[in-house]
Amino acid sequence: MDKNIVWHHATVTRERREKLNNHRSKLLWFTGLSGSGKSTLAHALEEELYQRGCRTFVFDGDNVRHGLCGDLGFSIEDRQENIRRIGEMGKLFVQAGVIGLTAFISPFREDRERARGLFPHGDFLEIYVQCSLEKCEERDVKGLYKRARAGEIPEFTGISSPYEPPINPELIIDTETDSLETCVERLIQGLKERDVIPK
Repeated sequence: MDKNIVWHHATVTRERREKLNNHRSKLLWFTGLSGSGKSTLAHALEEELYQRGCRTFVFDGDNVRHGLCGDLGFSIEDRQENIRRIGEMGKLFVQAGVIGLTAFISPFREDRERARGLFPHGDFLEIYVQCSLEKCEERDVKGLYKRARAGEIPEFTGISSPYEPPINPELIIDTETDSLETCVERLIQGLKERDVIPK
């Protein structure tokens, strides 16, 4: 980095923003296979948090690739850069006092740990959206698995590219057996237990 670039310390701090918002700011990192329900869950949780007066923002994998990461493909190198950019962006939102929710496959543990390393301890909450490959293929809302099985999509996670489940995530949410409402309730409880939102 250029030595002439210096981080500017604002008078309106994260702590002051959190006090104004009446909640802590964190980055909730939803990871799981395509079709596991990451985006659905993140948006449902955001709606519940909004109803409680929280300031939130969801970073959805597809949406981010339309703009911020629109120049990236799906090679391992591009996926790593995609996660790096999202992590840096999430860090800024946490400083802004916002509860950020990311919904990305983010298949590799090393990349997720690198993103975690950008944050002070406790600010990055990894949420494993657990769902079997069979169930995800059964859902296949976008028809991606079918295309991947036909060889039309190279390096597709779960088919021709690996997914590495988290070893020690803050929360595991089972979207294969639990209803959306139950999953959201578990997430809200997890946020209360960590003093992110008022009990």
